[in-house]
Amino acid sequence: MQRALVYGLAVAGEATVAALQRHGYDVTAVDDVVDEAKFAIAERLGVHLVIGSTFDPASVPEYDVVAPAPGIPESHPVIVASTAAGVPVRTELELAYRWEHERAAATGSPRRPILAITGTDGKTTTTELTVAILRAAGHRAVDVGNTDTPMVTAVDWDGDAAVDVFVVEATSFRLAFTEQFHADAAVWLNLAPDHLNWHTGLESYVAAKARLFTLQHPADVAIGFARDPIVMQHLATAPARQRTFGTDAADYHVGVHDGATWLIGPGGPIAPVAAMRRALPHDLTNALAAAALVLEAGLASEAHIAEALGTFRAPPHRLEPLGEARDVRWFNDSKATTPHAAATAIQAFDSLVLIAGGSRKGVDLAPMGQWPERMRGVVAIGQAGPDVAAVFTSAGVPVVTADDMSEAIHRASELARPGDAVVLSPGCASFDWYTSYVARGDDFRSK
Repeated sequence: MQRALVYGLAVAGEATVAALQRHGYDVTAVDDVVDEAKFAIAERLGVHLVIGSTFDPASVPEYDVVAPAPGIPESHPVIVASTAAGVPVRTELELAYRWEHERAAATGSPRRPILAITGTDGKTTTTELTVAILRAAGHRAVDVGNTDTPMVTAVDWDGDAAVDVFVVEATSFRLAFTEQFHADAAVWLNLAPDHLNWHTGLESYVAAKARLFTLQHPADVAIGFARDPIVMQHLATAPARQRTFGTDAADYHVGVHDGATWLIGPGGPIAPVAAMRRALPHDLTNALAAAALVLEAGLASEAHIAEALGTFRAPPHRLEPLGEARDVRWFNDSKATTPHAAATAIQAFDSLVLIAGGSRKGVDLAPMGQWPERMRGVVAIGQAGPDVAAVFTSAGVPVVTADDMSEAIHRASELARPGDAVVLSPGCASFDWYTSYVARGDDFRSK
């Protein structure tokens, strides 16, 4: 029996242990942060749980495969030891892809289609929109990867729960160690510095993202954002068929049809922008990316895209409208955990009060300060508050600080004027004040 070492026993780690067991592996689990809940998970799964501080990396050669959870950085001793010993490091995407390939070979049936989305920002919304379009077309599609459903779980579903299309939200964590995983259609949304506390540097981060294109086959399609030079650089060398998207891209773009504004593809008009529930600039590019994925894969029609766009609601915490008071609109964009994401929110409004700050991830916050003419003011919060204040003060924007979310809301209300928007778009992770961006957004929403 082959032996597997799973490092990290949170959601993805638990699913990976269970999947490896289903596929005949003897599994040992290790976690650097162990509590009663994790011991309970290990007991339920019937695996031995080792506390990370007692784990000897020299024992790595005893295993046939090491499966790190997404939170285990590439500089972690277990990754270093695995690389040195030549023990394969396989994330849940790589494991799931190999098992799907084996299933297809064993049954003589085709491998089920895989559509994948990567990028610094916009992955979740584009993934969910793609699933909505596929379901409108009658497919049993599921969003996997950096979602509530790890791909290693969904790949083994059968019966009424069986899946016929996988839509993968592919983070750099999951792509970093891939060797065989490839998507029939893959879209790269954008690239900005992020997760530099996980990767050894920006070059490593970009290389991980680029694997989504470099591992594709000539029969696949690679789709890149036309306005991102790094994305376009890697698209140009992709072995797959190449397409572009963006409001003014050559292939999938926004244009005029019959006197109205439409999403348009190489085959002609796709759907009227007026049919969308919301059409901010990033909504248009996300819709174009999702449309390109399903059309290029031959899995849906323009009618299915229009149907899904007419009912789709963006996930919570992504420029989520909360209401209006005294002619000031309030928005929860807690999912904006990078300066690039916060910059997208800033560009969506003509005049706003921004609540920004939190826990930095080793990235430069300066990109948030490029549009001072749009800023009524900024409320700087959290660990990165002084850095946020420095960015906007140097741009001539009024800045105040707050020590908790209640105070931040109060200060933002004081700064705002009729017609403004108040937007929580932190540009930073949440781990100084909260356990997750969801908890942060929920707190903001509840005040």
